[in-house]
Amino acid sequence: MTTLLIVGATGLVGGRAMELALADPRITRIIAPTRRALPPLEKVDNPRLDDLLAGAGGEEWQADGAVCALGTTRAAAGSAAAFRAVDYELVLLVARRLREAGVGRFALVSSLGASPRSLFLYTRTKGEVEQAIGALAFPSLTILRPGFLDGERAESRPVQQAVRIVLGLVSPLLPRVARASSVTNVARQLIEASVAGKPGTHVIGAAQLAEGGS
Repeated sequence: MTTLLIVGATGLVGGRAMELALADPRITRIIAPTRRALPPLEKVDNPRLDDLLAGAGGEEWQADGAVCALGTTRAAAGSAAAFRAVDYELVLLVARRLREAGVGRFALVSSLGASPRSLFLYTRTKGEVEQAIGALAFPSLTILRPGFLDGERAESRPVQQAVRIVLGLVSPLLPRVARASSVTNVARQLIEASVAGKPGTHVIGAAQLAEGGS
């Protein structure tokens, strides 16, 4: 019997993780804090994320494992500061709340190329938040670094749709690390890490998450 907390359940990866969690017999309760309400679902508690963050922590955050699939882009956020407010500040705040509540297994969606020394805002921010979360010393921490995600998003992103089409055509010619990452593979790895993750810090790269990967 496992209680799983999923943050980012209305997004591409988080939504797929929710689908897998709902079908997983090991998971008996899901806590899915969101900013917009989810439809009623069996075994799912759906508190408002902002309400949980405004509190001091405690039992609302208590779970056996947690998935963090929060994320945006600078274009979607509107500015570098707004992007960082989500991908660094909000992600780190969620991780701190979970650690304070005693959550033992934490699985994070990061990005291919994540590094605090990156010249690019996106990958630098991802690397910085990985580093900050690592310092929280979760007993089991799994970081996923997918490449371009292959799934259909609710919002329109014309550039990403064009990239997806091109990658679909040339993917067989590319090394695995350069292929699109399967959203299902990413979500499956998140669930497995948060339910049965081994002690220590584990990084799963884009080659393992590519289309057709295990």
